Amino acid sequence: MLETVASCALTVSETAVIKKNRLAPKEAAGKQKRIAIVTGVHGDELEGQYVCYELIRRITRGQADLTGIVDVYPALNPLGIDAVTRQIPRYDLDMNRIFPGGEGGTPWEHMAKQVIDDIAGADLCIDIHSSDIFLREIPQVRISSDFAPKLLPYAKLLNADFVWVGNASSARPSSLSYTLNSMGTPCLVVEMGAGLKITKEYGDQLLDGIFALMAKMDMWTGRVSGVSNPMVSTDGEVTVIHCEKSGIFMPAIEHWIGISEGDHIGDILNVFTGETEEEIFSPVSGTVFTLREYPVVSCGSLIARIFGGGL
Repeated sequence: MLETVASCALTVSETAVIKKNRLAPKEAAGKQKRIAIVTGVHGDELEGQYVCYELIRRITRGQADLTGIVDVYPALNPLGIDAVTRQIPRYDLDMNRIFPGGEGGTPWEHMAKQVIDDIAGADLCIDIHSSDIFLREIPQVRISSDFAPKLLPYAKLLNADFVWVGNASSARPSSLSYTLNSMGTPCLVVEMGAGLKITKEYGDQLLDGIFALMAKMDMWTGRVSGVSNPMVSTDGEVTVIHCEKSGIFMPAIEHWIGISEGDHIGDILNVFTGETEEEIFSPVSGTVFTLREYPVVSCGSLIARIFGGGL
């Protein structure tokens, strides 16, 4: 059932609306568990759109197997999705920097509060993100060290390839995930793919994890697929590689492979002189879980993240 979660008036007699689709059992059997699936916080991150569509489609077809409540929020930043921008157009706000929101401030801060109030109290929230246009990420769960003991058991069931414990982006106090976790509502952050793209195989992989997690929480009695056992790391096990020159990055490796210390990662090319400005080699042995997607780089651009070694 479609429900309006928050709304605000715009110019020219228009209204911005945040909606959710509530999927519930046909027959209530007391207090049911509730899970929230959230995406579209950033308008240029589209991987979660397919997940929402397919999740709703599968649950609708298997309604008899649903024993809990699933709230699906496909577009927390609907204007950003429509305009293909990361932030909220006109307001130039990053929605993931204004939680928990409040009655004062911009209309979007008021809407952020309404979103938090609506999700609060759920047994679990899954906040689905893509990377930006510059990087490609394997399906991974990012959780703050502050909440790791509570969140890690959920994260291991989500069929991700990688769980990054202690990731700084999941610990920002103004983010949706940190706000909910601080309030006692468990929230996992999923990161996968690249900006402005939908990678179906990544979405299907995550969907298998969502249904497996729902089954473990006694919210789903239908068939579920087996889930993989993810690699789990802390910040100290992640090596981040930046380039030192500007130019065009040409990778010498594939995404999501194992490499050894000294392996050639790629080159920075000078298109004006036909010369190689920089050769990049891995300082550690490990697995490449982030790789540069957008080829144009400047000094300091992020090239890769490797799990399994430290500088």
